[in-house]
Amino acid sequence: MVALGSVALALSLAACGGEGAGDDSSTSGDKPADLTIGVSMPTQTSERWIADGNSVKEKLTAKGYKVDLQYANDDIPTQSQQVDQMITQGADVLIIAAIDGTALSSQLQAAADKKIPVIAYDRLIRDSKNVDFYVSFDNYKVGVAQANALLTGLGLLKADGSKGTATGPFNIELFAGSLDDNNAHFFFSGAMDTLKPFIDAGTLKVKSGQTKIEQVAILRWQQETAQKRMEDLLTKSYNDGSKVQGVLSPYDGLSRGIITALQNAGYGSAANPMPPVTGQDAEIASVKLINDGVQNSTIFKDTRLLAEQAVIAAEAFLQDKTPTANDTKTYDNGVKVVPSYLLPVVTVYKDNIKKELIDSGYYTAEEVAAGQAK
Repeated sequence: MVALGSVALALSLAACGGEGAGDDSSTSGDKPADLTIGVSMPTQTSERWIADGNSVKEKLTAKGYKVDLQYANDDIPTQSQQVDQMITQGADVLIIAAIDGTALSSQLQAAADKKIPVIAYDRLIRDSKNVDFYVSFDNYKVGVAQANALLTGLGLLKADGSKGTATGPFNIELFAGSLDDNNAHFFFSGAMDTLKPFIDAGTLKVKSGQTKIEQVAILRWQQETAQKRMEDLLTKSYNDGSKVQGVLSPYDGLSRGIITALQNAGYGSAANPMPPVTGQDAEIASVKLINDGVQNSTIFKDTRLLAEQAVIAAEAFLQDKTPTANDTKTYDNGVKVVPSYLLPVVTVYKDNIKKELIDSGYYTAEEVAAGQAK
């Protein structure tokens, strides 16, 4: 679990003006009740994004700010219209988790023209100079952690990262997120850099031959699309009696679709065990599957800490200051390197659900047992 004290490091704010904060639009002397923060989230079809939106709004309203929270239901024109409306109605800061990281250029220019700072939330907004700050997790390390979880599930590594007793070879399949989400590329890159030595050595075999992100990506991170792709892989590449022995999945929703396809094909019994399937976001339905021994692991990204960091950044801009970044080199959006604050992540297996998710107050034991958050 990330110690809350680590977030406190970001409370120190540099005293120089941010790109989006101009002298003619200073809000440093305004009361929170007179300021509005526009919060644009991509969808309500994922419990993760609902939690993010609620966390950001709750933390901002607790400080007295007005919040305009909008969900775009994975529809790019809807998100564009919502951001346009936030700008027109006088938002003082924008916090945006983009559906498509390249689709908001005109909105960002309109924000810049009105001196409205823009904070990219968890998903980097690309191809625009008008992105002032980025708050996220270390997304490359997420991919590394997912790959290590897969290797641990296969027995090639031990939980402490040392060499395991298994030797392979193992048949695995790879999944990636949506190509229009910049994070998907970082996840896949981190995972493949970690898996490549095992693939090159023949210890891991991608039986379908599909190893490029363009081949394995799932548009909009849709569970049903992942299930269909897994079904197609089983039909085309495993019709000779061979078995899938591990699956790299970058997100819990995809993992559940993959698991459904495997279960429908007879996996999950003593004679035909479920292969280790990775995940991300610690969604409650997947945490239950991990607790039940069905899904292997997930990457826990504590949205409470991410929301807190977004609020810290927003307040810095409202005070005509620049939020503290802990990474100023990694996140090049194609036009500029966006100053970023990155949070660490935790890999959750069955044996540390209590420590990481229950004892931290993220879920209750009852919620984990039921697979449903209250």
